[in-house]
Amino acid sequence: MASDDQLFASPAVVTDQVVAIVEPGASFEGNLKATGVIHVNGEYKGTIETPDTLIFGPKARMSGTVKAGVVVIYGHVEAQVVARHRIEMKKPAIFKGEITAPSLQVEEGVLFEGSSSMG
Repeated sequence: MASDDQLFASPAVVTDQVVAIVEPGASFEGNLKATGVIHVNGEYKGTIETPDTLIFGPKARMSGTVKAGVVVIYGHVEAQVVARHRIEMKKPAIFKGEITAPSLQVEEGVLFEGSSSMG
């Protein structure tokens, strides 16, 4: 059986190049697949996939499905979230849904309502 090191690329190889931004006042509905950092700080409904980092800013409102290498949440997310490396929830985040990740960090003051599994 393969070790976790073989199954998941190291977060050190995750790119830091921003390729998509949804700012406050903007809304988007649909499916987005990209290689690189995606930053959402507006409204988004649908599916987002990136092998890299996905950041939901404090003004983000997301509903749908997320698959990413690393997910950082400051905003309001109602979704099924799968992360290959880790999920970080930072104050003032509100999360409702299901998460799957090998690592989960939840800062004090975050509202987390849902389920999590380590995988």
